[in-house]
Amino acid sequence: MSTQTDAEKTRALNDELRQHLLGGGAVITAGIAELGPEAVERLVKTIAVFDDFCHANDPYEEHDAGVFEFDGTIVMFKIDYYDKSLKFHSPNPADPTVTERVITIMRADEY
Repeated sequence: MSTQTDAEKTRALNDELRQHLLGGGAVITAGIAELGPEAVERLVKTIAVFDDFCHANDPYEEHDAGVFEFDGTIVMFKIDYYDKSLKFHSPNPADPTVTERVITIMRADEY
């Protein structure tokens, strides 16, 4: 029987949020909202299938961030880990009972 490492658990939870918007919240910035609802819908679908993770952009193998070009705009997504009150950093991102995940979708120039 194999047990998952914290990084594997965190990655699975992040993938669930990124791919299905389940297990956390989602925020878009004003710059993303300006693209319009149709573009935002396509962007969310693009993030769901994003798989360009490598050691350079995902050193902890948690699938918590990505950058890519979308309709001529450099877009980023970032998953942050908060405690259940959304006031502080999560004490353990691998444990969904103590973690609220939030994915933020933004233009790179808004970071």
